Amino acid sequence: MPTIQANELQSFAEELFVAAKVPAEEARIVAGSLVGSNLRGHDSHGVMRIPYYVQFVREGRIHPGASLEILGETPAALACDGGWGFGQVQVPRLFERLGQKARGLGVACGSLRRAGHIGRVGEYAELAAASSLAMLAMVNTHGSGPRVAPPGGKLPRLSTNPYCVGVPTRGEPVILDFGTSVVAEGKVRVHRIAGTPCPPGWLLDPEGRPTTDPNQLYVDPPGSILPMGGDQAYKGFGLALTIDMLAGGLSGGWCSRPNPELPLGNDALFMLLDPARLGVLDHFLTEVTNLAAHVRSCPTVEGVGEILLPGDPERRTLAYRSVHGIPLDEGNWGQLTGLARELGVPLLS
Repeated sequence: MPTIQANELQSFAEELFVAAKVPAEEARIVAGSLVGSNLRGHDSHGVMRIPYYVQFVREGRIHPGASLEILGETPAALACDGGWGFGQVQVPRLFERLGQKARGLGVACGSLRRAGHIGRVGEYAELAAASSLAMLAMVNTHGSGPRVAPPGGKLPRLSTNPYCVGVPTRGEPVILDFGTSVVAEGKVRVHRIAGTPCPPGWLLDPEGRPTTDPNQLYVDPPGSILPMGGDQAYKGFGLALTIDMLAGGLSGGWCSRPNPELPLGNDALFMLLDPARLGVLDHFLTEVTNLAAHVRSCPTVEGVGEILLPGDPERRTLAYRSVHGIPLDEGNWGQLTGLARELGVPLLS
């Protein structure tokens, strides 16, 4: 497995996008988001996405240079259309305006439809927390890409529909970011490209039988990813269902539907909260910081060294990979080097 320093992988990713006719500034932003996901251990949202993004650009399904269209606006709300531009470009544009509203009123809600894949949602929670704002986010796949069957069902009806909450503290923020399925679809794709089986408990084949073969998710009819929750998977599926309704319906985009189009990107719903405008900033930061410390102080069972909070694993992986580099499996690295040869981009030495 090759291991690559983040700055080298960033430059390489930028060059691939620029060679695919993506404007340089957008190439920098998208590459930074993808490499940032790799740095935090979320390889499913990292540079393995580049060949797919480039393919979408070539097919005219993703539009580099698209502007963010404001569909509707009130003092506390913002409805936007991403015009199928890169999601990692359009969300920060939405956030800039939404943050101004939240800092003025204490709360603001923004929707985004027709955006390319927005990447790791926790990235935006980290962005909000850096400005002492709390964030809630719900995301669907614009009615396409069903991957999750309802409990007891054979065929997928919903996507993996992420949910994310970011809470600033006086120390490191708490960043809760998860798909409502057992695993993100991108992690299955990583195994498929690498030619390795998935762990048991991730997948069902098209007959609803357990499988570890990642290819079963992509056959016709397709298999499915299990909802999160184990024996109580109806909770994960119920969460995914309501996220789909709110992200797709309130954004003016699409909820999951029969005969979906090919997957392109996301609809999303974001809420930002400013504790300062709600008049409780000091109280809020004291309470959430003390709560985090209280939870961390919990005595552990034998074999467990410490209690971790959401966001801790990503920060630890970031610290390690920032020094030791980002590992890429041969399958995914082979796709990237093949794309580089095709685009005339020099390979990393």
